[in-house]
Amino acid sequence: MSPRVTLYSKPGCHLCDDARAVIERVCSDLGEEYAEVSILEDPALLERYGEEIPVTLVDGRQHDYWRVSESRLRAALGAGPAGS
Repeated sequence: MSPRVTLYSKPGCHLCDDARAVIERVCSDLGEEYAEVSILEDPALLERYGEEIPVTLVDGRQHDYWRVSESRLRAALGAGPAGS
């Protein structure tokens, strides 16, 4: 089973550091996993998200960018996977 939360980031991004801290806290509290992907490793991701990082996806859908709202993330994860 893949993680429900994905963080698109890049090294040296202070907003990414802030987003990671929120995601780690929420996922830890809710028993969820998350994956972090550097957009520098994928030219398509770099082109698509280069000006919006960090970008958070929940269940494969874009959820937030630039800042992660802890309450919105908790609500999205509490709702269960899409389609269930």
